[in-house]
Amino acid sequence: MLNMADGLARLGALAADPVVRTLADAFAAQGFELAVVGGPVRDALIGRPTHDLDFTTDASPDQILAIVKPIATAHWDIGRAFGTIGARVQGEQVEITTYRADSYDGVTRKPTVEFGDTIDGDLARRDFTVNAMALQVPAVKLIDPTGGVEDLIAGILRTPADPKVSFGDDPLRMLRAARFSAQLGFAIDDATLDAISELRETLKIVSPERVQGELIRLMQTDDPSRGIRVLVDSGLIEEFLPEVSALRLEVDEHHHHKDVYEHSLTVLQQAIELEHSRHPGAEPDVALRIAALLHDIGKPRTRKLEPGGAVTFHHHDVVGSRMARKRLQSLRFDGETTDAVAKLIELHLRFFGYAEGTWTDSAVRRYVRDAGDLLERLHILTRADVTTRNRRKATRLASAYDDIESRIAALREQEELDSIRPELDGNRIQEILGIAPGREVGEAYRFLLDLRLDEGVLGPDAAEQRLRDWWASRG
Repeated sequence: MLNMADGLARLGALAADPVVRTLADAFAAQGFELAVVGGPVRDALIGRPTHDLDFTTDASPDQILAIVKPIATAHWDIGRAFGTIGARVQGEQVEITTYRADSYDGVTRKPTVEFGDTIDGDLARRDFTVNAMALQVPAVKLIDPTGGVEDLIAGILRTPADPKVSFGDDPLRMLRAARFSAQLGFAIDDATLDAISELRETLKIVSPERVQGELIRLMQTDDPSRGIRVLVDSGLIEEFLPEVSALRLEVDEHHHHKDVYEHSLTVLQQAIELEHSRHPGAEPDVALRIAALLHDIGKPRTRKLEPGGAVTFHHHDVVGSRMARKRLQSLRFDGETTDAVAKLIELHLRFFGYAEGTWTDSAVRRYVRDAGDLLERLHILTRADVTTRNRRKATRLASAYDDIESRIAALREQEELDSIRPELDGNRIQEILGIAPGREVGEAYRFLLDLRLDEGVLGPDAAEQRLRDWWASRG
């Protein structure tokens, strides 16, 4: 729970920050108001790290620019039309925006930019009350016209205005509600949640790139499952990622299978825990987390109810990989992320054959070769995919994966396992066989690659003899 005494002390520390003090003194000297606004104020009050300082002022963009020029090492006015001037002050990037009183047309997310006269009016147009607080400096005065402090104490997300008006103005705020719920661990108040359900189709006016950006920010939180539940329960996820809600398969009374939706959320959370334990301090791995969330999205399309009560999902890994690629492309994800997610989903079942019986060295090499630079992510995803409550089974699977990682490490010491390739390159193949570049060189290369995977390092002389024997056997 928020301790106001501690929170106010942290606000004092924020006001004393060298960047804040420098700007506050400069604006006060020219007779203008200045306040830190939004996320940094919220985070200071609840004891979270503050960063990305945003300021608001009654100065016009031209006046802001004139004030910051002497104290900034760099400045830019790319946001001037929206009242925003950026600057680098004392090594930190900041943005300062003139009070705004925007209006929206309800057709696009682009506001009609109108500069306001008061800070209260500026705060009232923001997304949530907990983000609609300001710290006026240098006076160190908390300004909270919409009850943000009370909502911080209660752990509630609520819009400053009627939520239907707020989300109607900017539908992206509905996605931000899910993200802040996950990021802060807050509940969304009933009226706000009802408005999300009612207005979910208005998300169509938001560009795929903006939706993608909010999805990434959600997946970067420590508890994205909380936000995913908001999106699914409100129906908002149907507008951009319906494959997730489709995981809530109907359970036939005569056929039994694991709750795929709950399983997927558990896998996501376990993957995050493994990320933290295996790579402490590393940046959140968004591609891995998306793969964990979507790894079973092929199951609804491949589900088959068998006689006797069994349920099968044959080839759901391959089907799910294709579905994920198509969906991420529609959300304008970059190629590297899309490829990584699709490949991880395609490979996520590969290990379970190992658990049933020890693989040959050849099979381990192929596993490493197929995973490529995704191997560590595949380790995490595969381990996270074990959600059974059967402790004996869970222990057996964990032991089997410990074993495969140990064998990979041992083979890596013996061979160049991370860059498996034939011992003879294309030029040498042509020299040995006396052939020109073409299809036959490719066939020979694949023969040697299979040889390398199956038998390990033979040495160039033995590889050459095997190549000659293979070539002669072709007739």
